[in-house]
Amino acid sequence: MSSADSLVLASVFASTAYLWFKKLEPTDPFSLVVLLGVGPALPIAVHGLPFTSIVCSVFASYATYYISLLLLTALYRLSPLHPLYKYPGPTAGKLSKLWLVYKSSRGRLNEYFKQVHEKYGPIVRLGPNELSIVDDTLLPSIIGTQGMPKGPLWDGRRTNRNMDMDFIKANLIGARDLKQHADARKSWNRAFTSSSVKTYEPILIRRTTQLIDELRTKCINGKGGRAHVDLALWLGYFSLDFMGDFVFSGAFELMRDGDKEGLVPLMEAGTYIAALTQHIPWCLDIISFSPTLFRLAFGKMKGLGEFAFRQAIRRMKEVPMQSDLMYYLNEEGQMDSNPPPAPLVLWSAVIAVIAGSDGPASALSNAVYELLCNPQCFERLRAEVDSAFHPNAGEPINTARLSRMEYLNAFINEVLRLHPPIATCLQRAPTEGSGGHMLGSSIFIPEGVAVYAAPYVYQRDPRYFAPDPDRFWPERWLLAKDTDIVVNTNAYIPFSIGPANCVGKPLALIQLRMVIAYFVQAFDVCFAEGYDKQCWETELRDYFITHRGSLPVILTPRPSVR
Repeated sequence: MSSADSLVLASVFASTAYLWFKKLEPTDPFSLVVLLGVGPALPIAVHGLPFTSIVCSVFASYATYYISLLLLTALYRLSPLHPLYKYPGPTAGKLSKLWLVYKSSRGRLNEYFKQVHEKYGPIVRLGPNELSIVDDTLLPSIIGTQGMPKGPLWDGRRTNRNMDMDFIKANLIGARDLKQHADARKSWNRAFTSSSVKTYEPILIRRTTQLIDELRTKCINGKGGRAHVDLALWLGYFSLDFMGDFVFSGAFELMRDGDKEGLVPLMEAGTYIAALTQHIPWCLDIISFSPTLFRLAFGKMKGLGEFAFRQAIRRMKEVPMQSDLMYYLNEEGQMDSNPPPAPLVLWSAVIAVIAGSDGPASALSNAVYELLCNPQCFERLRAEVDSAFHPNAGEPINTARLSRMEYLNAFINEVLRLHPPIATCLQRAPTEGSGGHMLGSSIFIPEGVAVYAAPYVYQRDPRYFAPDPDRFWPERWLLAKDTDIVVNTNAYIPFSIGPANCVGKPLALIQLRMVIAYFVQAFDVCFAEGYDKQCWETELRDYFITHRGSLPVILTPRPSVR
């Protein structure tokens, strides 16, 4: 057989492999070895060496096979035969999900989403089988009550090597079937009823008071009665301490003892890898196949998980002083129910700590940053707090009164609008076996296609928030009835919407109101000397959750509030 014939045969085998891969989409290591390792060797096995040198023969066969496979894939993804052909988008994204992996690795995925929408319009093809849509009229059928279940992104966020698909489906965070998600959410909903949230207020008051007292102590011990602190770090400590109480009836004491376990860097390192693998879920099958490779990728996340698991196991052996999240997850108050498997309860608790601590910590840090950048907002907010809670006459801890404070709530809305805790990765996809899903009355999403609804892009779109959608301006929420002001609350989705919205939203808002009100009444604050305030936004990183840099400030207790 001539060398040309052998290379043609390699191309034929590549075409066959492509059709097999396109139809079945195998991701297990065995299939990939057959596809990418054995396939290129078949021409040689069938017809012998096409060249006199075995090295040249193997190289030519493998090169021809791989090039043919890549060309066929690229041609199909860019051709009119592809179901998403009509949607514009960056060519690199249409060709491979590795483009989004690269963009994610830089921590600027939110800015990238915004840029491509500004260039291509409201519907952009970001991946071979992915769209990002910015259209408030379609939100109900994307993430709302008529929407789709979670997309394949969640399959790529598995950080536990022993987590099988049945385990994932039963977990609120990973469930991709609407019924399974609804079943998993029942116990969570009981934990966040109005009466349940009311029982958590003493925990929040205690931890908020501790935060303010710790910062005051630093001022007392500081030079000139002032304290130089990294406020982002302290707010992270506060959030973890509160979530430890809320989830486990006590686990962390970071504000008191510091981060002895290194929990904060563990969390950031672990979530970084998941932010990459979420775009290529198939890689987890390969990583999981090798314990060493998995340990290198997710070892730090495992350390955080093991610490939280120890706290969860301790809690399950104790009688809690108050109803905590594990009380509801373990259905301890449901006498006639069958408790869920202990591993599921433990893992759900771990996820709750990570998700529930990072979001409020990010929001609080961004709130302080915006207060420092906008002194007029600080003064107006302090005046409202002082009016509702007279200084030296009691702390701002009445949650009912806090919820009625107009400017405080407008301020929080604006913080969450510009800095949503989950900036981009609200992803949905049609239910498996459904064939597809209609968005509105005209857009059909085939099965196998995922759709993003990125809060960061919606909430900075001039169609929905104007004027100056990139400007921090809380007053826009108070002037919404003005015909010159556009505030489209349908496009305001920092907590998502629909069946998979943030179950902890009620508690998160109470937390934000109380801490912000307490803080502005207790301290005068400014950026540390020499700190460039532009560094804060430059150092923010979108890794699904938001990684924050330091926020160095100088705190001084208010003269009338000591």
